Amino acid sequence: MIMRYRILGFCLVPLLLLASLSHARDLDPANLQLASVHALVMDLETGELLHNKHDDVPAPIASLTKIMTALVVLESGLPMNEYVTIVERDRPAPVNAFSRIRPGSEARRQDLVRITLMASENLAAHVLARQFPGGFDAFVQAMNDKAAELGMQNTTFVDPSGLSSNNVSTAADLALLLQAAWKHELIRDLSTTRYHTVHFRSPRYQKRYGNTNVLVHRGRWDVGLTKTGYLNDAGRCLMMATHIDDRPVGMVLLNSFGKRTPLGDAGRIRRWIETGHGGSVAGAALRHEQEHTARLQSASQQAAAD
Repeated sequence: MIMRYRILGFCLVPLLLLASLSHARDLDPANLQLASVHALVMDLETGELLHNKHDDVPAPIASLTKIMTALVVLESGLPMNEYVTIVERDRPAPVNAFSRIRPGSEARRQDLVRITLMASENLAAHVLARQFPGGFDAFVQAMNDKAAELGMQNTTFVDPSGLSSNNVSTAADLALLLQAAWKHELIRDLSTTRYHTVHFRSPRYQKRYGNTNVLVHRGRWDVGLTKTGYLNDAGRCLMMATHIDDRPVGMVLLNSFGKRTPLGDAGRIRRWIETGHGGSVAGAALRHEQEHTARLQSASQQAAAD
């Protein structure tokens, strides 16, 4: 392949690189169509906002909640290698919360944080809250206190797993959480683990877990932090940090249709940053986005009229 160069000052710069830099400077939001109803894309290093869409409208966030759960545990100073007892739920889960973990057994706190993030293990998140100083309610309060500290003004947490649709936030608020989590190397490592086997004790057994984000298994993606989420009321959700064109890009995607749709949006964001054009959205996913966007616009108009 012949590489053409242009002289720029005293440097020879490949024309392909110049084209890439041009796209990075002149990203047109009109050329990025997303299936997610709420979205925000930013440069995690500079804080530059690259794209946003209904990012200030609160919505249920499902298991994206677990990023805050991990952040509160890690910043609590509790020993990560300490074995904690798997306790049964002391309150009913709002929706089905199946778990393969045996109540009464023990696991290291770090293993519970890891499978809370990478495998979205709901009982693990519940146990982390129950085993927090002051218990479940104190943990949820710590989550809301941390949200306030980060400036997440439109966010409310009522449980650590995200099973309640009363856990609400905005894409803009979650971008603040993503920035805070990005600073923790351990959260980046735990959330992007591809597969992990937890060795429980009392009784002794083991369980193998896989990451809920298939992009961590694909070599062309450099995923630095991730969390998926789903509830009927929340739709499919994704928070992710990845490197695109040698820049750390954070994305928050809320309420999309179909298990693969947030991943498709991530691909469209990547293509948009690399080439300037994101591509099209499939029919069913597009209809979902259009219907929910119309509801948001109608609600906004009604609120303005009132």
